[in-house]
Amino acid sequence: MRPADRALIFLTLAGAGFATCFLDATRLRAAAANDANGMATLVARLHLTDLALFTEARYTRHPSQADLHSPFQDHPQALEHFPTGSLIAPPAGLTRTTSEVGAGETAK
Repeated sequence: MRPADRALIFLTLAGAGFATCFLDATRLRAAAANDANGMATLVARLHLTDLALFTEARYTRHPSQADLHSPFQDHPQALEHFPTGSLIAPPAGLTRTTSEVGAGETAK
């Protein structure tokens, strides 16, 4: 057997394994979709709250419940106490400026 034949066999097996990975991913995606639908039903039925992402501080545990000033509760120019605060951004609704908040409303 020539070295080129060995290389061809190896590449063929590697290509078949690569294609099998895509088939398995498709099967797992279908199974995960069924699990996600079941979890959404369970969360709605039990009235569960947001997922707690980190355990360090209240503004990193539940980002949807945080306000802009909670990382700086000691004084406005205090540095962040916990490293997880740099991993997530505040919710989009909290980053709007005060001029944007009332921009769509008309004065009465």
